[in-house]
Amino acid sequence: MSFQVTVQPSGRSFSANSGEALLAAAIRQGVGLPYGCKDGACGSCKCKKIQGSVTHGPHQLKALSPEEEAQGLILTCCAVATSDVVLESRQVTDEGAFPIKKMPVRVNTLTRLSHDVIALRLQLPASDTFKYHAGQYVEFLLRDGDRRSYSMANAPHTQTETPGIELHIRHMPGGKFTDQVFSTMKEKDILRVEGPYGSFFLREDSAKPMILLASGTGFAPIKALIEHMQFKGMTRPAVLYWGGRRPADLYMNDWVQARLAELPHLRYVPVVSDALPEDHWTGRTGFVHRAVLQDFADLSGHQVYACGAPIVVDSAKADFAALAGLPVDEFFADSFTTEADKAKDLQAS
Repeated sequence: MSFQVTVQPSGRSFSANSGEALLAAAIRQGVGLPYGCKDGACGSCKCKKIQGSVTHGPHQLKALSPEEEAQGLILTCCAVATSDVVLESRQVTDEGAFPIKKMPVRVNTLTRLSHDVIALRLQLPASDTFKYHAGQYVEFLLRDGDRRSYSMANAPHTQTETPGIELHIRHMPGGKFTDQVFSTMKEKDILRVEGPYGSFFLREDSAKPMILLASGTGFAPIKALIEHMQFKGMTRPAVLYWGGRRPADLYMNDWVQARLAELPHLRYVPVVSDALPEDHWTGRTGFVHRAVLQDFADLSGHQVYACGAPIVVDSAKADFAALAGLPVDEFFADSFTTEADKAKDLQAS
């Protein structure tokens, strides 16, 4: 048995099999519903159910509260249709999604960017082309069936000159994948990836000025966006706010400074939350999303692209809407939820 799912106002529709999550069905048929973790943890796929009925699988309360569920909101990543369904999602457009592929990849280089961040460069099969939007991510398929998600840090067009994809991996001590990257992984190792995934990419049909907000390695997909903007010759004003605990966490600060000389419409505000005297930091301090609010009392005419730790993304979304008038549907995000975050949140709920 299958059910018809229609998404308004775009009018896009797709079928969902009995027992199949709505998001999985949409991805399978190339309909670009918004999402992040696909795991009931981040809330990025939350949307309004206008008609029909669904049942929810396990999810975290911070992603969908009982109050929100009572208001008709659902998480498409873990909602299963029990009738035909009509959803409202203004992020769904007619833009076709790129096909999702499984591929073997070879480790080309491992470059240390800071004490706890490595740039992992992956070589794709010579006969293969991998199409994705700047801002999307791939999942590593680990041998035990687990998966780990990382955003492409290079824009798609860069593959013409330098084939392959670049990922920024932060070491999470005890992490199944990152311990391997920082200890035993070496050049020429073969890994398996699947992608592209994610609905975080630049909405090029808008002329609104942009806030690019990154915390830690949330800079990776933002870097891809900046490369894409430069390649396309975009002149929309953009301000990059990049936050870290210490100055060393802004691990490609020199790269950003070099782009500023080439992109007159881009500004850069680095923000450090826990600078020590030996850092000799003279820039902005505090929480990175609050630096945005200090500079922009009114965000009603902006778009925001935010990436990084869930606390940063969630706080930015709530505060930008409540305090600066940002329309909720102009906030695009990729929340970097770690396995440790998921385990902690499951215990709490």
